[in-house]
Amino acid sequence: MKVCIYGAGAIGGWVGVKLALAGCEVSVVARGATLEALNSQGLRLHQGGQTLSAPVRASAKPADLGVQDLVVVAVKAPAMADVAKAIAPLLGPKTVVLTAMNGVPWWFFEGFGGRYAGTHLRAVDPDGSIAKAVPAAHIIGCVVHASCSLDGPGEVRHHFGNKLIIGEPSGEKTARVRDLAALLERAGFETVLSEQVQKDAWYKLWGNMTMNPVSAITGATTDRVLDDDLVREFIQSVMLEAKEIGARIGIPIEQSPEDRHVVTRKLGAFKTSMLQDVEAGKAVELDALVTVVKELGALTQVPTPHTDALLGLARLHARVRGLY
Repeated sequence: MKVCIYGAGAIGGWVGVKLALAGCEVSVVARGATLEALNSQGLRLHQGGQTLSAPVRASAKPADLGVQDLVVVAVKAPAMADVAKAIAPLLGPKTVVLTAMNGVPWWFFEGFGGRYAGTHLRAVDPDGSIAKAVPAAHIIGCVVHASCSLDGPGEVRHHFGNKLIIGEPSGEKTARVRDLAALLERAGFETVLSEQVQKDAWYKLWGNMTMNPVSAITGATTDRVLDDDLVREFIQSVMLEAKEIGARIGIPIEQSPEDRHVVTRKLGAFKTSMLQDVEAGKAVELDALVTVVKELGALTQVPTPHTDALLGLARLHARVRGLY
């Protein structure tokens, strides 16, 4: 099976190594130091006290790699517009595109959403170019529950979590999504075939839409964020706004914000991905995590004053640093 990893960062590299070791022919779209490292040393993964490595074919030009059976898109949301411009040579009529990304994806309302089905979300795809370049017919959604980081170009360290939740945007249990689930299981992932993958994406967002930007602004690990009474109360207000939006688009959440904090605390003191991006001087994915919630609030007529305040502060913080 020909698999291309588009975005050989921490999550993309983790997935790529395991698929290569499961027998897939893995290639990677990469540039600069990452491209050099992949061509000289392949992909490397530090996991469970051992180092796994896999030779891969890497190029900065997707046309060099050709049509794939599976393309795993594992970039941060701000990079997706550039991916859309270049991805065409990888896509054949039956190519599956697995979107292993945080936040609300551009295809969120494909085959889902009741009265909102088919809605174009400008926050994540302003001019519709992403949806045009990667049509919904190719997409299988993926929600990642794992923590990985980069030790260097092409060198991934896995910390915790091993779950991939996947599903067709329509929720159908098609042959291709069942086949993909079986492949991921063989590669060693705990794979869940979702009843409706948008719901899983929204539930993950419900936690990280607040923890990510608050940690990015303050530099605090998640335990310290939750230990501050005033910050925790503010976060809960944002979460309640998102909970009401979710209920109106068909994603009711039974938990309270406090219930979700218990889950977060079990992960210990860790730096969110957005805080890591700020420290590394990388663009932050605010739009897919927070701006889109503001847009969904307007769509569903749910007031979002606390979400707006969080967005404004996080956006200004990032703009001052040239990261948004």
